[in-house]
Amino acid sequence: MDFIYELDDLEYRQRGRVLSGAFRYGVTATMSDRGEVRKESIDAGAFSFAIEDREREINLLSGHDFAFPLASKKAGSLLLDDDRDRLAFRATLPPENRQPTWMRDTVLAVQAGLVGGISPGFRIPPASAVPDAETLEDEPGNPGVKVRRIRAAVLFELSLVTRPAYPDTEVDVRQFQSVEPVRADDDERYMRWL
Repeated sequence: MDFIYELDDLEYRQRGRVLSGAFRYGVTATMSDRGEVRKESIDAGAFSFAIEDREREINLLSGHDFAFPLASKKAGSLLLDDDRDRLAFRATLPPENRQPTWMRDTVLAVQAGLVGGISPGFRIPPASAVPDAETLEDEPGNPGVKVRRIRAAVLFELSLVTRPAYPDTEVDVRQFQSVEPVRADDDERYMRWL
C-alpha cells in the first residue's frame, strides 16, 4: 500500500540540478476515510536501520516506479539526514542535457505544481525481529478511530507523487553550478549535511 505525504513550499528554479526535501515525523495522516477511518503516524528514527546501513540501497523515484529512478543512496546521488524531527534528502541530478526523459518530466511536474507529495516505500520487520515495530492505537479524544503507529520500518525508497496524505513535507529543485557528483566510494556522503 502506498502512503503519500504532502509537499509545502514547493519551489522550482530553472535548469534544476539539486532536488531536496523533507518528511516530518510524528504527523498523523488519514489513510482511509471511507467506512472505518484509518490513520497513520511515523515515529522519529523509524527508518534509521536502512539509512544507517551503508550497504542498503534507498532510491528516490518518480511515482513508486523503479523504472523511473531519480537518485540512489549507494551511487552517492542521494544523501539522507535523519534527525528527531524529520528525514531530509538531497538528490543530485545529472546535468539537464544528460537527464533521462522521466527525470526532466518529473522536474517539469514539480515546476507546474502537479507533483504534490512524498511517499516512502517501506516494509515492517517481523515481530520476532523487532517487537512493537508497529502498533494500533486509539486516536486521542476519538476512540473510534485507530492510528497505525510505525516505530521501526525498513525504508527502501522515497517517491515524488501527486496526491498527498501527510502534511508538512517539502521539496525544492535548484540549479547549483558548483554541484559535483558524489563518488560511490566517498565516505563523506554518509555525513550529516544539514
